[in-house]
Amino acid sequence: MRKIIFPLVLSFCFCTFTMAAEPVVEMNLWPGDAPGEKAGAFGPEEAIPGNETPPIIRVSNVTVPSLAVFQPAPDKATGACVVIFPGGGYNILAYNHEGTEVAEWLNSFGVTAVVVKYRVPRRPDLAKHLPPLQDAQRAMRLVRQNAEAWKIDPERIGVLGFSAGAHLTLLAATSYDEQVYEPIDDTDKISAKPNFAAPIYLAYARGERADRTQVDIPLDAGIKITPETPPMFLSITDDDGVGAMGSVMVYVKMVENKVPCELHVFVKGGHGYGLRHANGPAAEWNILCEKWMRQMEIVRK
Repeated sequence: MRKIIFPLVLSFCFCTFTMAAEPVVEMNLWPGDAPGEKAGAFGPEEAIPGNETPPIIRVSNVTVPSLAVFQPAPDKATGACVVIFPGGGYNILAYNHEGTEVAEWLNSFGVTAVVVKYRVPRRPDLAKHLPPLQDAQRAMRLVRQNAEAWKIDPERIGVLGFSAGAHLTLLAATSYDEQVYEPIDDTDKISAKPNFAAPIYLAYARGERADRTQVDIPLDAGIKITPETPPMFLSITDDDGVGAMGSVMVYVKMVENKVPCELHVFVKGGHGYGLRHANGPAAEWNILCEKWMRQMEIVRK
């Protein structure tokens, strides 16, 4: 499989630095073609930098989904792991901005990170999230299968994503027991259930077009929050075009089902800031998320 290493820029509260993120493992999710894939339906995979500073690398035409494992320094390793789903409207993946940069942050406090390159763009005649959810479930199973080799605790594996990737994160946390593809090998006998979830600036929770001005639209019927749903951390802004109400409604359902959940709604910040703290306090969600992970004893050092 072709290996791509992107330059990585991280911004923390008091400093900014650049480093190259180097995965220790890269692997395809499926031993052959992904479920339902048709050869030649899309052009070759592309990774195109934008005009931002630093540029966001937008990956498109993903037909061979894969994962990349980023490990912390051995003396920092806690055994916790987060599987990351970059956003991009289910059309592209903001691979560095909402993938490898986030992996580097997680590594900084001892958490192994797995960045998933799931299938985009949307497949005609299929629900926008179906091929990505197949990839997400398969990725969770592969990570748990390789827990010993990758020195992670199979009971401390969570999911985190942004925008459409946050929607995928929510589905991974609430649809883990649904069979969304035919099992193909022993990997598919392993649980796909995350132990915790963190949807960041969640999109599509109330459908494709709900926005911040529409407060009477319920959660999509496909989002089934029960007492078995894993604990969750959510962060969004009130001025986000996708609307904060989806995240608020998820929080309410979590409370109703007595599942631990933390929600932050910032007044300003918009959408798509990732970890770039120059965009204001909302982009410091990760500081709160790390504290939550420690309070929940996901991170134990």
